[in-house]
Amino acid sequence: MKTFTAYGWTVCAWLLVTPFQYGYHISVLNQIQAVLTCKQRESFDSDATRLPLCIPMDDFTFSAVTAVFTIGGLLGSVVANLVTDKYGRKGATRASALLAALGTAFMTVAGSVGIMAFGRLLVGMGSGIGLCVGPIYLSEIAPPSISGNVGVLTQLSIVLGIMITQLLGINLATPTTWRLVLFASCALSIFQLLTSAIACETPAYLGGKGLHEQKRAISQRLWGTASNIARAEVTDASSPTRRHEPREAVVTIPQLFAKPELRQPLMIVCLAMMSQQVSGINAVLYYSNDILSKALPDFGPYISLGITVVNVLMTFPPIVLIEKMGRRPLLTASTVGAIVSLLAVGYGLDSNYVALSSIAIITFVMSFAIGLGPVPFVMIPEVSPFYAVSALSSTGLSLNWIANFFVGLIFLPLRNFLSGASHDKDGRVFYLFAFILALSMGALSRVYRG
Repeated sequence: MKTFTAYGWTVCAWLLVTPFQYGYHISVLNQIQAVLTCKQRESFDSDATRLPLCIPMDDFTFSAVTAVFTIGGLLGSVVANLVTDKYGRKGATRASALLAALGTAFMTVAGSVGIMAFGRLLVGMGSGIGLCVGPIYLSEIAPPSISGNVGVLTQLSIVLGIMITQLLGINLATPTTWRLVLFASCALSIFQLLTSAIACETPAYLGGKGLHEQKRAISQRLWGTASNIARAEVTDASSPTRRHEPREAVVTIPQLFAKPELRQPLMIVCLAMMSQQVSGINAVLYYSNDILSKALPDFGPYISLGITVVNVLMTFPPIVLIEKMGRRPLLTASTVGAIVSLLAVGYGLDSNYVALSSIAIITFVMSFAIGLGPVPFVMIPEVSPFYAVSALSSTGLSLNWIANFFVGLIFLPLRNFLSGASHDKDGRVFYLFAFILALSMGALSRVYRG
């Protein structure tokens, strides 16, 4: 990693605030749900001269507020390619930070369900844009020799965000402090905006706009010596991601389906991003307390925190392994581990082997974290020609958001339907997820040779 300068790592750190915020808001309401929704009725304060200590919500209303984040993410990902191509990678990242700052500000001072939901919608839109531009930005500022290692940092930031919000929620889930959990995110987004002057536009984007002198100057700041730049440019010239940089006009999402040469990259990106969600990872993150309630009924918050800690720890190995093993072998090993773990979770729940199901959920999260989590984000800019990378990223992430929404929505009803309302058959839904994941990854392996 000697080809990245201190300035390059500084830009990386600035950018990684964006996926961190996405992870943060995946679970930000989880730990503060009880105090936020006035489950403890004595904590409710109707004094109009200050912010209420909670906002009354039933389970359906809280679920709707939670789901608004996914809807916002879908809206953001749909327009992300337009923002990214018009305002650049840096401009799109700033737009994401601005939406996150505004959204979390509304959520912090919310006194009603409507304001809370509106703020969460804005945060979702910012996350939708940010998740599309983040992997592209990282890929285009990283020297090609370490682009895979750097690309894994997107997933690491996401899982760190999930873990930090769990930690804050455990300590600040009180009637007088829960708003601080939201304010912390607002302050971080404002900090990202105020420090955006340190960031640069990517060399690939500048080259695509014909700004070759600026491209070389930025490359030197990011990569260091002239020899490093030369080596990077040699690798860059043979890269499928960037070799078309000056030759083709940027395409829109509808044009993706009209160009035969983009059909394979489109299939790869869509299958990779969909596989993340059909694995059932977010169902486990959303409902781990409910899934394991028979095993550890009194430790719900700590179960969720433990799973997120494992998720963080197991995201470090791919930083090294992705270049040593390669994308496809790492993805295959991750998928096999996830499928075996899902089958074990199902068997453990159906057979009332609570220890097996508990351990299998941990191994499932571990398996996901080493490949299915980070590799799809790395793949997007690598399989996409430069002129189509924004549109392909928007399409793939839009599908990811849609699958995320439906998996979260149908998991519990589907589990209850397949079990026939018998708790001794709760594991059947995990057999279904294992089967769908196997089909999805089988289709991906036929079109992806990375």
